[in-house]
Parts: sequence; C-alpha cells; structure tokens
Amino acid sequence: MNRTLVIVPTFNERENVDALQRAIFDACAETDILFVDDHSPDGTGELLDELSAKEPRMNVLHRRDKQGLGRAYIAGFKWALERHYEFIFEMDADFSHDPKELPTMLNVAQSADLVLGSRYIGGIRVINWPLSRLILSRGAGLYVQIITGMPFTDPTGGYKCYRRAVLEHIDLDRIRSNGYSFQIEMTHTTWMAGFHVVDVPITFEERRSGLSKMSSAIVREALWMVWKLWFRAGLRRKPRGGPHPRSVRS
Repeated sequence: MNRTLVIVPTFNERENVDALQRAIFDACAETDILFVDDHSPDGTGELLDELSAKEPRMNVLHRRDKQGLGRAYIAGFKWALERHYEFIFEMDADFSHDPKELPTMLNVAQSADLVLGSRYIGGIRVINWPLSRLILSRGAGLYVQIITGMPFTDPTGGYKCYRRAVLEHIDLDRIRSNGYSFQIEMTHTTWMAGFHVVDVPITFEERRSGLSKMSSAIVREALWMVWKLWFRAGLRRKPRGGPHPRSVRS
C-alpha cells in the first residue's frame, strides 16, 4: 500500500473514470485511488468494480444513494484513516482537476498540513467557463475572505491534499455541509485549529463530458455556512494562539 490516496467521488461519471484512473497513475504512480460512488444509475459503479479487479492500486467504495459531495468525502476520509494513509487528496472526477498537478501538490504537502489548489493565484487559471460562472466563483471567494478572514485565494476549490493529522483532529461526524460549503468548512476548521495551510496555483478546466452538479441549493448553502463558521469561531477572524501541536510547523 502507498502512503498517498486520491479520493474521487462519482455520480454518473462512467465516461470519465477509466481515463482518469490511468491519468492519475501516469502522473503519480506511487499512489492509490479510492472512487466513492453514490449508486450511479449510469453504471459507473459496475465499471469501477471491473477496473479495480485489474488494478490493485484502485479501490471502490459503494454507497446506497446520492447523499452529496461532502458526505462522499467524509466516507472517503474515514476509509483512508482506517488504512493509515499519510497524504489524502480530493479530486473531481470530470478532469477539471489536472492529474499532472498531483506531484507538485504532494511535494508542497511535505511541509504543509493542507495544500489548496488555487485557480486565482497570480491571475485567473480557468478554461472554458462562462463569464457568469467565473464572476460567481470569484465573488464567492471574496465573500468568504471578508467574513471569515481566511487569507486564501480560492476557498471554494475542491483540489486539495490533507495530511492525516488534520483529518484525525477534525470531528468528521460534525461536518454537515456538502457542496461549496463543505470545502469552505473543512478549510476553515483546519485553519482555525492552527494547522499550516498553503495554496498553490493550478489550472482548472470545465468538465470534458457529463453534467455539472452545480445548483442554486449548493450556492445558498455556501452563503449561510460562511456566517455559521464566523459565529462558531466566536466572531474571530484568525486562529487563536500558535500552530497546532501536530502541525508540521511544530
């Protein structure tokens, strides 16, 4: 077993998963993959079982129904912790996150507790998005920064690498959000605990095939979650005290 795991939630991603697992292994051979499938009606889960039977680095976690992105990642995180992985990635199944970025992010993770892939460091690195979607994403990031105080350029992004110490510290059963708000809540919880969070530039490309999971409900959840996080932190907009005892900075 490798020390690194890439978690990929899937729902109706049959067109992407074979090419994605090959691209991940081409970019970073010494890693394992966990696909978390929410009972996709298009047969994604069945295809993943066929592929994993031929590839020992590939694993599949089947869930009985569609419960959302956040719940899929929580299930994946618990699976990873039970198997003692040290570096645990989040990645979308639709090739919007380039597997070629994995080695760079993993290298940064040697001296960070959480690595965030950012679409907006030193400019905008987004391909094939309409202007309205870009404005929504940038506006959401600024909204999060202003209310929570988090100094990260892309708090809603979903390409990340956690060290296991972070996920062991967080009470995963208390994380209840799902879409954009899941990413915001996990990063905020990590940062406020005193862990070392670093953002690095990535290039984001709109999905190559299939349908986007974006919805108005996801946006509304994120709008409310930011205020909940601020109140949860006692209206503080920065971590209290020094680094967490298990941070790489300690």
